[in-house]
This record gives sequence, C-alpha cells and structure tokens, in this order.
Amino acid sequence: MHPLSSFGTKTIVKSITQKTHDSSVAVPREVTRPSRAAERSSRAGHWVESLRNSDVNRLWAELHRIVSNHPLVRASRSAGLLIEEGASSAYTDLTQELFVQLLTKSRFQHYLDTAMTDAEIECEIGQIELTNLLTAELRKRHPESYRLARRISTLIQSSANFRRFDSIGMTEEQHRRLADRVYGLSEWPDNKPGRGSHEMEQRAHMIPVRQRDTRMVGCTGDAQIVISNSDLEDLIVSVLEAIDGPADVRSLRSLVMSRLPVMDIYLVPLGGDDPDSDGPTYDPADLRENPEESLLRHESQQEAAGSVDKFLTNLRGNVRGKIKQYNRMVGVLWHCYLSTDHATQLEVAATLGVSDSLVSDYRRRIEQELRALSFTEVEEARMFELALRERVRTMVAIESEGMLA
Repeated sequence: MHPLSSFGTKTIVKSITQKTHDSSVAVPREVTRPSRAAERSSRAGHWVESLRNSDVNRLWAELHRIVSNHPLVRASRSAGLLIEEGASSAYTDLTQELFVQLLTKSRFQHYLDTAMTDAEIECEIGQIELTNLLTAELRKRHPESYRLARRISTLIQSSANFRRFDSIGMTEEQHRRLADRVYGLSEWPDNKPGRGSHEMEQRAHMIPVRQRDTRMVGCTGDAQIVISNSDLEDLIVSVLEAIDGPADVRSLRSLVMSRLPVMDIYLVPLGGDDPDSDGPTYDPADLRENPEESLLRHESQQEAAGSVDKFLTNLRGNVRGKIKQYNRMVGVLWHCYLSTDHATQLEVAATLGVSDSLVSDYRRRIEQELRALSFTEVEEARMFELALRERVRTMVAIESEGMLA
C-alpha cells in the first residue's frame, strides 16, 4: 500500500513516554493554603462596623494594635525617634498622632464612601498612612542619613556589582523585607560564608572615612551631595571586600554610612511647644550691649586714643622732633606692624627709599616704645591697636597725597 493511501484512515498514536507508578515513592499531597487576601481578612479588625457605629474607643484600640505591631515602629523606637519613657506611652502618643492625621485628612469617611473592606482599610492604614507618618518624621530628624540609606539600598539592588545571596534556590525568600535581604559581590560564589556583626565592624573600620562633597543639590539647592553615586558604589564595594562576606542590607547600610561624614541637623525650640509644661524653660541670653557696657567701651576708646597720642609723642621725641625721620618711622610702623600686606623688611626699605639697616634701627626704636606701654588687660591693648591703626593709616594717606602733589 502506498503511504499516502492511508491518509484518510483513522490511526492510533501512542505516547513514547510511559508513566510509571511506584507504590514505594511517596508523592507529596498538594497543600491548599489560604490566599494572602484571606489571611489579611482573618487578621483585620472590625473597621467598617466601628466606623458605621462611630465607636471611637474601638477605633482607637485597633489603631493602637497596628502601631504596636508595626515593624517600622519598633525600628523607629530603637533608632531613637520615639523618645518617651516606656513602650506603652510611646505607642500611645504615636497612635494619637495617627488618629488625628486620619481625622484631618477625612480618611475614615473616605473608607465608608468607597465601601472598603476591613482588610483593605487595615492594609492602607498600616502600609501607607502609618509608614508615611514615620518616614516623614525620619526625614525631618535625620535628613542626610535617610537620603544616604535610600541611595545605598538603590545601588545595592540596581548595580551589577552586587547580587542577593539569601534567595538562591528558595522562592519563598524572594519577598523578604529589604532590610533583611542578604547581598554580596556578584563575583563571589553562592556558598560564600558570612561573618558576625562585631567582626564586620572591625574590618569596616580599616576603611578610611571619605571626604565630604559639599556641592549643593536638590530642588531647593539647600542640601549637600555628601558623596557621588559612583564614589558611593565604590565605597560599598570596598566595605564588602573588607568584611569578605555577604551581609544583610541593614548592616551593610550601617557599615557604609560609618565611613561617611554625615551631619544630621535637627532644630528644636528652646522653650518647648507647650507653654503650660512643667519641664525646664530656657531664656536665651541677650547679647546686645547694655548701657554699662556701652559706657565702658567709650571709656576704653578714649583711654586708647590717649595712649596713641602718648606713643606717637614718644616716637617723635625719639628722633628729636625731626619731621623727615619721624615720617620714616611712621612708615616703618605702618608697613611692618599695622598693614595687612605683610611686606618683608627689604620690601619696606625699597618702598620708603632707605637702607635695610635703617629699617632695622627704626623697628628697634618702635619696639622699645611699645614695651614702655603698660596695659593691664588684653582688651585695653586691643583697643590701643585699633586706634593706632586708624591714626597711622590717616597719617600715611596724608603723607602719600603730599608726595603726589
């Protein structure tokens, strides 16, 4: 029969693979786990019922439960953001702030108007509203640390120099929180062992602290860049090479930022926000000049002016009243002691048109007259110097104008 003759006939095709059933092999049963939405629904509070009944006490209790169990709240408390004594008072104050914020933004009414479920309401409050409240406080108290931590996390996840070490062959580890994920250099083998926190800190301290980049960045131009992205990536690589092992993101950020000159400036009012508070009050000192200080200053200026007159009179008597020698001595006094140009003795001699030895002789005489002055306080000597500089500047200017004329 021709092969094409059977084209329209019905043929039976058998599979080339045959399933084998072995009773000795235990086939695991498929475990049906509830979905993530069902888990959230089972744990969520009765938000819709409480909102419809305007049950404030129940709403407060549910908010306090979310605040107490939120991982970012515990991390903020350990970082020093919640400074109240005791965990209960800290959580209570944060719950109050969250409650007021939700009321101010009319979020409770929005939940009812949009017919959100209990699980959706709890998810939005815990993952959006409370998180935004904490991150805003974190940005306010630690602005540079917050920005650098985010930049480090972004570089670790996006750069080809780094890769994860905790999700190799384990699909359930893909959704671990970012701070708990373990990263290392891409060139390292999968079985690269990690190190303890104390050993990592000791190894990281061998890396020198980077110099601060003071270029201004940001939409308002009021923040310094601290370190560029390329230099920051090089620093992360240096830290990983120093610790010679993978590390979780939280530890890695801490080690990298310890090698950076971070300055977190947080301004707080001196007297506090509550005028009825029993805490200590601060009255900043008034640094303005009072009448007594003004009178003493005028007296010091008058005494300094009198000392200047006496000093110049002694200089004139030192050269026996000769005008030419006196003017030269005043010129040496100006150029060698009072002028901000700080000229050398040879330059002064060339400027005045005299010899270097004559300048040395005039300097010796000037210093002799200066030592003859007796000042009991440093402030008195400072006032004398200021008055002498102004007087000699005027004399030198008048002499220069006379020579030009």
